Amino acid sequence: MIELDDGLVSWVGNLRRWFHRYPEPSFEERKTQEKVIEVLNGLGIEHRPAGGTGVIATVYGKGKGKTIALRTDMDALRIQEAETALNGGYRSNNAGVMHACGHDGHMAMVLGAARWLQEHRESLAGHVRLIFQPAEEVPPGGAGGMIDAGCLEGVDAIIGVHIFGNMPLDRIGFRPGPFMASSRTFTVTINGKPGHHMCPQDSVDPIQIAARFIDTIQTDIRQRLNPNARYVLGFGEVRSGMQHNQTPAEAKVVGTFRAYDVRDSETIVSAIMANLEGLMRAFAKPDISGLPAYRLDAEPAYPPLVNDPAFTRRAAGILKSAFSDVDDEMDPNLGAEDFACYLQKVPGLFMFLGGGNPGRGITAMNHSDRFDMDEDALPTGIKALLTLTRDFLDNPEPYLRK
Repeated sequence: MIELDDGLVSWVGNLRRWFHRYPEPSFEERKTQEKVIEVLNGLGIEHRPAGGTGVIATVYGKGKGKTIALRTDMDALRIQEAETALNGGYRSNNAGVMHACGHDGHMAMVLGAARWLQEHRESLAGHVRLIFQPAEEVPPGGAGGMIDAGCLEGVDAIIGVHIFGNMPLDRIGFRPGPFMASSRTFTVTINGKPGHHMCPQDSVDPIQIAARFIDTIQTDIRQRLNPNARYVLGFGEVRSGMQHNQTPAEAKVVGTFRAYDVRDSETIVSAIMANLEGLMRAFAKPDISGLPAYRLDAEPAYPPLVNDPAFTRRAAGILKSAFSDVDDEMDPNLGAEDFACYLQKVPGLFMFLGGGNPGRGITAMNHSDRFDMDEDALPTGIKALLTLTRDFLDNPEPYLRK
């Protein structure tokens, strides 16, 4: 079992709180990047900027073996942080921006692992790539830019960890194969004919059409998908009109849908289009030509996240031998993560780490304005990363079996 000294644990906690105080949105992580570079300079770890506001670094071991990557995301969310009994010493200083998804903890853990690895580099059988990635929260995400910048060059495997505020403290959870969903954002723009409410026969109401779409699309999707398919579709924005007694010209519906299979995602797109085509016919009027009309934008975002089966099997055995609460058959999660893009290139594992503690009032789910973590989870996350890193470098073959 890898042990961490009190000085390193305290150092990591202070880093987490610094990152939490100074959150930055996706692709705007400039001060965050500067802080990461400052820390890497202090540790004597070779690094370079990449992906706009990201950083790629490498700890070089004495051995000439394999290379494994540790990845962390860097961006925060556009959420105004609530004042709580716990966060007075580290609440966000940036109005309307908050580390509400644990990325502050992720950066602190990877830097903590980096410090330990640098201090023990003479005993490493290979090398460790460190990937500090911007913009996980905003599709198409920052992973593609980091890959284009060469973050996976020479890398044989990769690990990522994500803290969850409503998951029991120190629990490590994952599963082999499909673990997180593909996510796509969709925007439906419906064009009608504006007019006065007293003459509805002369107008085409896009709000009514949008309401009918929202009311019926779920049924249409379920009729097209295999009954065993798992998906979720939700609406995040509905916008139309500026005047209480006027039928507007346009309505927009924005949302996301998620599925574990890309084919199911395409089926959902087809269901949305068929639903809208039917609504265009249903609301058409003989004397109004060309309306209603619609436009659908549903560009692919993150692919499904699939943990490599061989890597995950070996990791499960190693983690269970070192930690008391490991769930290697965790239910798939309908969240989405662009860590999936790395796993399409190299084998590896993405795992969840519990940061909740009801006894301290830490129960809020990620993306809540009251999200927080019990910092006792940070050493557990560092140890998990280091345990798998050391074992992989010492004995990579079981992780890489086909």
